[in-house]
Amino acid sequence: MLTEELSILIKKDIELFSNGLSGKTPTGLYKPISYVLEIGGKRLRPLLCLMAYSLYKDDVKTAMNAAVGIEVFHNFTLLHDDIMDNAEVRRGKPVVHKVWNANTAILSGDEMLIEAYKLVSQVPEKHLAQVLQIFSETATGVCEGQQFDMDFEKMASVTKDEYINMIRLKTAVLLSGALCIGATLADAPQEDVKSLYEFGTNVGIAFQLRDDYLDAFGNEAVFGKKIGGDILCGKHTYLRISAFERAAAADRKELEMVFADKDMADDEKISKILSLYQKAGADVDCLNAIDRYCAKALENVNNIRHNVSDKGFFADMVERLGKRNK
Repeated sequence: MLTEELSILIKKDIELFSNGLSGKTPTGLYKPISYVLEIGGKRLRPLLCLMAYSLYKDDVKTAMNAAVGIEVFHNFTLLHDDIMDNAEVRRGKPVVHKVWNANTAILSGDEMLIEAYKLVSQVPEKHLAQVLQIFSETATGVCEGQQFDMDFEKMASVTKDEYINMIRLKTAVLLSGALCIGATLADAPQEDVKSLYEFGTNVGIAFQLRDDYLDAFGNEAVFGKKIGGDILCGKHTYLRISAFERAAAADRKELEMVFADKDMADDEKISKILSLYQKAGADVDCLNAIDRYCAKALENVNNIRHNVSDKGFFADMVERLGKRNK
């Protein structure tokens, strides 16, 4: 029940924030921000922030501005990511640079980053410096992860360890940061803050690995994005790395040829690559990796010593994320 109540509060506060932008000018700057926030999404990061807070204190309003700021920051990164990935659809809707243009998406994204800092700065004075430090380090980590991701596109090969470190930064660090901010605002014991941070890291890695899997083998109507986007972009995903590691020499050669073929039709390329992934067992390898990181996340939950009766949300979240379809 608590998660439902918090989700409703988050939705209302994000709507209030979005509505507050609707009357501002220039509309070309603010309307795309409202458009992105109104599409919705999982709103997982603000929920993690508030759930971490609620382990120790009841008045979540103290953490609400920071939680909304984290969600605004997350959506800012999506605006820029979609441009870099040349994406067309996000959450089943056309992306901002397709509805408007790339320049608008860049500038509106920049404003979202500023708005995120404004929101996160509205925490109690005694926690302000520490929260801003956590948020800034988190934001830097996301940018580092994105740069690694871009660098990988120019590399002939990437190891699994390199890839896991990239997604730790690009995806998991924001979950960890959200949890840390919530726990810090609630004056949580440092050992619990550490466990929550590690939980966010492991569940975030599992989350991104699941995203990789769904991009290849998900249901497009449910997933909300075109299947095979990572393949067409030539990204070094866990599936691709695993396939090259596990495939027979002839199949590795075919993978190289198909990925390098610029004239092959998109649907044909996706179909051939997915078939080779499955032949090499990369799909099963990816699912097994997801299970391993989910297991680590559950260990982190068990290490949280405070308010043991309220930890069920985090265990349930691991179960849901490991098997999510969108």
